[in-house]
Amino acid sequence: MKIISYNVNGIRAAINKGFLDWLQAASPDVICLQEIKATEDQIPTMEIEMAGYPFQYYYPAQKKGYSGVAILCKKEPKNIVYGTGIEYMDAEGRNLRVDFDDVSIMSMYLPSGTNIERLSHKFQYMDDFRTYINELKKTVPNLIVGGDYNICHEAIDIHDPVRNAKVSGFLPKERAWLDALINDGWTDSFRLFTQEPHHYSWWSYRANARANNKGWRIDYLLAEKNLEERIKRAYILPEAKHSDHCPVVIEIESK
Repeated sequence: MKIISYNVNGIRAAINKGFLDWLQAASPDVICLQEIKATEDQIPTMEIEMAGYPFQYYYPAQKKGYSGVAILCKKEPKNIVYGTGIEYMDAEGRNLRVDFDDVSIMSMYLPSGTNIERLSHKFQYMDDFRTYINELKKTVPNLIVGGDYNICHEAIDIHDPVRNAKVSGFLPKERAWLDALINDGWTDSFRLFTQEPHHYSWWSYRANARANNKGWRIDYLLAEKNLEERIKRAYILPEAKHSDHCPVVIEIESK
């Protein structure tokens, strides 16, 4: 089973840049999208179905043109869960889950800390989400959380760890939270296979950052620890250029 997570930074903009042709070629079984910035009636769902994804689930933010997540599936899941039941999270359309017989997959978009107010909001989300997801895995086994976490975990996950040490996304408190989350029983699937630096999933639009590979690895597919032996591959696709992010991929053995 091939699962992709991709912050598309506006699904309509990504489609205008060839996203659907790419999707057909990549052919994941499930793709988690973040920052769709659209409601379902604004999205060309028939074109997406023709690309091979008849089962489409959208969870937009209440605020128009902002945030929002989606999951596209080749096969119908047995259960779909919109949101977390935590009101302030769900107002921003940040969590959506599909359950299959042997795996459950969440698309998650963690807030960025662009200013003091939003950083406080981000920390609250981080704490509440950690509690929520660890409670959830007690009743929903074989869980994979794909998404834009807006946090670089280690120094090798960011092009300039020294200059960015006081920038949201690489703050000690954020990194410690990701440490703690992983220690709760999650696997950073990409790092199972690749320990080298200079592998990123987001680049600023400024200063030719992408061409110079001055990026951040902030998109993850975290898998529940008991799934580790089923993970066959995990990798990043930096050549996909429909967004300022690129897709991250995990391939797991189906049971």
